[in-house]
Amino acid sequence: MKGVLVVAHGSRIKETENTLVSILGMVREKMPGICIEHAFMEFSDRKLEKAVRALIDKNVSEIKVVPYFLFMGVHLREDIPNMIKECTAGYPNIRVVMGEPLGVDPRLADILVDRISG
Repeated sequence: MKGVLVVAHGSRIKETENTLVSILGMVREKMPGICIEHAFMEFSDRKLEKAVRALIDKNVSEIKVVPYFLFMGVHLREDIPNMIKECTAGYPNIRVVMGEPLGVDPRLADILVDRISG
């Protein structure tokens, strides 16, 4: 079974965590049956290690790491890959696939156009 780990930065404002939880609820509706966990890099109890452990406990054979970040930075280049490597070190049969940040995407431009126009 494949698992998905969505990783976001996090915020000192606790309520912002609900934003990602709501978005992942929408994703689960569109992709039923997908095993999705989430984590925040900072300011949250929902740590990456905890989310990886939850996926391992569900016997996934692959973890696709999906960064909920706009662009590449230290967390994506160094922190997340290193933490994932540590968390999965004892599980050689688990394949990890690192995704890309949201980046330059016409759909993001459409959202900005909508917000500017609205």
